[in-house]
Amino acid sequence: MKGSSLEEAFRDKRILITGGTGSIGSELVKKLLEHNPKVIRIFSNDENAQFELEQELQEYEENLRFLIGDVRDRERLKRATEDIEIIFHAAALKHVPSCEYNPFEAIKTNVIGTQNLLEVAMDENVEKVITISTDKAVKPANVMGATKLLAERLTIAANYYRGFKRTVFSCVRFGNVLGSRGSVVQLFEKQIQNGGPVTLTDPDMMRFVMSIDKAIELVLKAAHMARGEEIFIFKMPALYVRNLAEVMIEKLAPKYGYKPENIEIKVIGKRKGEKLYEELITEDEAMNAYETEDMLVVLPETPQIIQIPIEGLKKVPFKRYTSKDTPELTKKEIGKLLESIIK
Repeated sequence: MKGSSLEEAFRDKRILITGGTGSIGSELVKKLLEHNPKVIRIFSNDENAQFELEQELQEYEENLRFLIGDVRDRERLKRATEDIEIIFHAAALKHVPSCEYNPFEAIKTNVIGTQNLLEVAMDENVEKVITISTDKAVKPANVMGATKLLAERLTIAANYYRGFKRTVFSCVRFGNVLGSRGSVVQLFEKQIQNGGPVTLTDPDMMRFVMSIDKAIELVLKAAHMARGEEIFIFKMPALYVRNLAEVMIEKLAPKYGYKPENIEIKVIGKRKGEKLYEELITEDEAMNAYETEDMLVVLPETPQIIQIPIEGLKKVPFKRYTSKDTPELTKKEIGKLLESIIK
């Protein structure tokens, strides 16, 4: 991608975002509009969410196209991808319990849907495809993580499968985005609003977290840097979910007419497929991982394509990157992180 800045990287580009009305997709749309793309096609199967986003972004109607469709439908994807230069692939089934009890549907969307997109991108000679992944793809313990791991592997392998096409394929991987649709922040706030109890699956559970704004900033940066075959893994802090619950109770209980000490925290046990802590990078990946100030970049061990070196990378000094090995956020830091999420 030509250009020395994000402004130049996305200016006058034709961009497709799958899952474009979801939490990440819709914020990605808004941020990309700041960089003056020629057009953004917003592809999703949520008609109501498309209507709401279209109303919110009326001033940009000349730059936006709203397309109803599903990544399971290869022919619809092909039509949506005509003349597109950059694709951000955010469409996915992402909730662990839902995927555990609907595994065939998770495969259809997260695996077959990704394959459909990659093949269409090659056929249409797209410039770049960035697949958005999750820390749950690392040593997966559930169906969602396993399908996202396959989506990652398919994306990286597409660089070998493409033949003489120009398309380059890379992934970004991050943890829990606080405030995204269906996140634990939304659940806890609803429970506090109802007077409790606030439910914890396990008091020792730790998670990587980041704000939506930070996630979007780093997705765009990774897309600008991508040369093909990389997995961009964003550095982020970790927290105990119980500390998040306690901070939210302190902040929100008075807002809804309750005393914080009267809001009970109830431990209900781990859900099916849920891990106590998350990992962002495996030991094998760490052997070929490099870092910048705000991200890790896993490069292929034996590149099958000619790569242009990414400037400013240095070898990582560690062998693994897990939420239990990462310095935890203090309650004060959690409160600061929540300021832009809960009002």
